[in-house]
Amino acid sequence: MAAAKSDLWTRVGSAIVLFAIAGMALWFGGIAFGLLLLVGGALVVVEWLALVRAMTLGGGAKTALNILGPLAILGAIAGLWYIRDHLGMTAALWVFGMVWATDIGAYFAGRAFGGTRLAPRISPSKTWSGLIGGMIAALVVGSTVADRGGIVGVPLWIGLVMGLIAQLGDLGESWMKRRAGAKDSGKLIPGHGGLFDRVDGLLPVALILGALAYAGQIAIRG
Repeated sequence: MAAAKSDLWTRVGSAIVLFAIAGMALWFGGIAFGLLLLVGGALVVVEWLALVRAMTLGGGAKTALNILGPLAILGAIAGLWYIRDHLGMTAALWVFGMVWATDIGAYFAGRAFGGTRLAPRISPSKTWSGLIGGMIAALVVGSTVADRGGIVGVPLWIGLVMGLIAQLGDLGESWMKRRAGAKDSGKLIPGHGGLFDRVDGLLPVALILGALAYAGQIAIRG
């Protein structure tokens, strides 16, 4: 009981520190946010490559993951930086907010409703109710921030899709850890595991929305 309580406070403390660092970098933007993305991205790449090395896969599959993974992470970093630098902090918060809402909505919906497991061989704790709850939460947050913040070019219901994408990213990392026989992607964050564990859902969302923003499909009204 005492150990569980201690672990909870460790997780809470780590989360507060991470939120403070990310929040300050996001607020200042520019070099501060760019450095955070570069350092964080490099750490995620290290954790990705370590997982791939430990995975029970053929050589060709590992080679593909070793190439595609870092490229996708680099694309996500570029996408986040482009959105913050060209569209502003509100647009960046819109991206983060949809992912955070997905995690929170999936957690509480899964606990409240339970039901059929989503992918028991990959992640036994995830349920269909959690998937739907996460998508609805992302829809609410995404549409609200987009409407109030003047984000145009994409439909207000895009949060529904991003909620699905974020959870697929989470499942993808769970599959990697299962094939590698690992509980976490690393031990960087006390009580939370690796950095990849915390951004697995953010990476595909940032990659897609960053690409849409670069293509001119996302803009700020006025």
